[in-house]
Amino acid sequence: MASVLVTGGAGFIGSHTCKALKTAGFESVVVDNLSTGHQHNVRWSRFAKVDVRDRPGLDEVFRHHEPEAVIHFAASAYVGESVTDPAKYYSNNVAGMRTLLDAAAQAGVKHFIFSSSCATYGIVDAVPIAETTPQSPINPYGRTKLICEWMLSDYAARYGMKYVALRYFNAAGADPDGELKEEHAPETHLIPLAILAAIGKRDRLSIFGNDYPTPDGTCVRDYIHVSDLADAHVQACQYLLSGGDSVAVNLGGGKGHSICEVIAEIEAIADTKVPFAFAPRRPGDPPILVADTSLAQRTIGFQPRRSSLSSVVSSAVRSMANSL
Repeated sequence: MASVLVTGGAGFIGSHTCKALKTAGFESVVVDNLSTGHQHNVRWSRFAKVDVRDRPGLDEVFRHHEPEAVIHFAASAYVGESVTDPAKYYSNNVAGMRTLLDAAAQAGVKHFIFSSSCATYGIVDAVPIAETTPQSPINPYGRTKLICEWMLSDYAARYGMKYVALRYFNAAGADPDGELKEEHAPETHLIPLAILAAIGKRDRLSIFGNDYPTPDGTCVRDYIHVSDLADAHVQACQYLLSGGDSVAVNLGGGKGHSICEVIAEIEAIADTKVPFAFAPRRPGDPPILVADTSLAQRTIGFQPRRSSLSSVVSSAVRSMANSL
């Protein structure tokens, strides 16, 4: 039974991935400083409270657990915050990546899966976005993720690693079994914020910009169910352990939905209105991001099974209703 080190495994996507790893027969050890993650999410793994910038702590984890692969989630991940506090992002994301890569290389780990982002593409000329699209990020968050991809490629060439860089689009939804949920503090993601407004836990939802070059003026995003993302990490791990070559792939549902469309879906499923108000655009928000996932399908066998907008919203509504 292969062992996998999962950084950030107490977080939203990381915890779902640890559950999927266990289901697939892997053992895992979570490394997390719990700055944004929750220890109660670590149910399918061993746990070490270590920051990814803590080299001695990482070295001890690698010595004790001897993982065959690393899945790296631990990072700061808010576009707006990255604009106002870029130092935090270069420290957590870039310095953290370097320290982790150094420790993994020293330990002889040959398989590395990296949580990257569609934010590395920036504003694109055409959709859906393929991996051949130039990467020109427009915010510090996207730039740190792109730098980490470059670092991973360089370390892999030097130390004989093989890697998969997974460029996420918008993770959403919740565990269909009800064992895990989305719980960010503060919450910044559209779907949970809209649901909270719909059930009266927030005064209203703020929609940042209604003058984008999209059909209804609001941003268009590609939403992927968090359980589909978790399965993709397991598939990436299996791909590398069976001898697969390094690759960077997109992960999304493959279809774009505007903010107004998402609100309409929530209103239909929750059978209530979502109070909202338009606000100025946020810096660093591209108008449209939609994934071409054909390369992920051909290489790691990715196939989104739960990522229709209806499935994503239904699972999120159910999860939030059960947690209140």
